[in-house]
Amino acid sequence: MKVSLFVTCLVDQLWPSAGVAAVEVLRRAGCQVEFDPEQTCCGQPAFNSGYREEARKVARHFLNVMTKSSAEAIVSPSGSCVAMVHHLPKLFEGTPDHGAAVEVAERTFELGSFLVKRLGIEDLGAQYAGRLSWHDSCHGLRELGIYEEPRRLLRRVQGVELIELPTHDSCCGFGGTFSVKHSDISVAMLDYKLQALQDQNVDALVGADVSCLMQIRSRLQRRGSKVQTFHLAEILASRG
Repeated sequence: MKVSLFVTCLVDQLWPSAGVAAVEVLRRAGCQVEFDPEQTCCGQPAFNSGYREEARKVARHFLNVMTKSSAEAIVSPSGSCVAMVHHLPKLFEGTPDHGAAVEVAERTFELGSFLVKRLGIEDLGAQYAGRLSWHDSCHGLRELGIYEEPRRLLRRVQGVELIELPTHDSCCGFGGTFSVKHSDISVAMLDYKLQALQDQNVDALVGADVSCLMQIRSRLQRRGSKVQTFHLAEILASRG
């Protein structure tokens, strides 16, 4: 299957190893991967801050790039950005771009969900020795309904012991501009989650959104924790 990689701003600029790993995983799954370097932001920061017209301006370019692709699926290592793409039909309702928004949204998938639900693949031959926990990001869990897919993938990684956190579905406190505007609340939310992580004695926390992972990694480092953070794609691409 031919797929187009929607790499997202944060992966491109701040966590490129997740993008590289996503390509490796997709190729291992038998996909032909293309990447259009003209792609830009999907418009989520402006949209989440209430700037609808500004969001449309940014998202319109994203749609123009993605509609040129003949790929059967657009796959992204970010539940947050995929959720935003699924909002584009409503954002462009009543405009000439509505049809393009619907078409692009219908073939845009989060990486883990795409592997399990679209391709029917769970075992990618990955190896990682350690105790891992999964972080359910808000957009992935609550907007896209992604829950079992990443767990099924991680359970098939040789050497992994998957530990379920009691706070697996609690917000990390990032929330885009929320963490800037309400930093004290953001940190309190994160500390609540990290205490459970420390209590479970895990080696690493895995997630599907770089925004969450950056927030969590930064706080872990400030607390002097040895717990590591990885994107799902990085674990699935690992060979031990």
